[in-house]
Amino acid sequence: MATPWWLAEEALPLPQVRVDRADVEIVGAGVTGCSCALTLARAGLHVRVHDAREVAGGASGRNGGFALRGGAAAYDKARVWMGAERAREYWQLTEEALERLAGCAGDALRRTGSLRIAADDDERDELRGEYDALREDGFEAEWRDEFAPPLAGRFTAGIFHPGDATLQPALAVGRIAVEAAEAGVEFRERQRVASLDGLEAERVVVATDGYPSGLLGPLEGLIIPTRGQMLATAPIEQRLFECPHYGRHGFDYWQQLENGRILAGGFRDYALDTEFTADEQTTPTIQGALEEFVTGLVGEPVEITHRWAGIFGLVLDFLPVVGQVPGSERVWVAGGYSGHGNVLGFLCGDLVARALTGSRHRLLDAFAPRRLLGS
Repeated sequence: MATPWWLAEEALPLPQVRVDRADVEIVGAGVTGCSCALTLARAGLHVRVHDAREVAGGASGRNGGFALRGGAAAYDKARVWMGAERAREYWQLTEEALERLAGCAGDALRRTGSLRIAADDDERDELRGEYDALREDGFEAEWRDEFAPPLAGRFTAGIFHPGDATLQPALAVGRIAVEAAEAGVEFRERQRVASLDGLEAERVVVATDGYPSGLLGPLEGLIIPTRGQMLATAPIEQRLFECPHYGRHGFDYWQQLENGRILAGGFRDYALDTEFTADEQTTPTIQGALEEFVTGLVGEPVEITHRWAGIFGLVLDFLPVVGQVPGSERVWVAGGYSGHGNVLGFLCGDLVARALTGSRHRLLDAFAPRRLLGS
């Protein structure tokens, strides 16, 4: 039961590749590391990827399976924090990344749209502000204020994002890894990197998001490990949800798969004192809240077949952390997606790879790791 639903099926076999001497070594074989490796290999570099588990064994195989444009912050708030031009460029980049991810993922990604919904009038007002900002800047969005059961009476309004998708994240990342290996990338699975001294490459990318690596020097611990808990039900006959849903400021999220299973996660605000952790164990408090929530949605108790947890990296300003680690010419980092890692990880892995090959995107100024040190 502790195995995530996404990791229950057999992983894709990776082509066996050996790199004599790596130009770049990547720690982490999730979506960020695999995306970074693919871009670097296509640029002609020799790349080696290390992971203490296997491809997608961390957060990339343990999340809600949402493929969303945008960042962790609401768009209208991002315009205030980043400036209107940067925020618009950021959202456009995530839309482009989602298109490219769809090309890599194949049938592991389905363009269903997503629905962000408000649980009370205050959240409704916040969503309306974001909707107005999105429409003002030319982004697709649809306002919804009438819902059929089981949403009716629970949620007051929402934004439908037509271009978003549902994703089998472990399968999608596995396909990116296969493509990278076919381009010449070596993967060393089940080998933990305990020290940079054991790596030969002139450049190292740490792509572990919220999982502590011990490799980030002054940044260690500033991307805050945060536990996300989930469950999966047995298939149910009723087709209740056609796309991923997320509400209560992202504390509730769920979707129904094509086979009828409901996957639900969140509720960490029920026990925040325990959820800032790198421990992947589930807890009775949050699992109980999730089960009660799903029972309410379905209208009757449903068999729970899987329970699991994964660790994501929370950053207080809700912006990714991408760039050189302060004080090091050698080490780069890409992470800190604050729970929005499927698309942002794919994007930021590509951005850091391009920076390493001399094509640094100007948006990296906003993502600079040094900001976490207050400088």
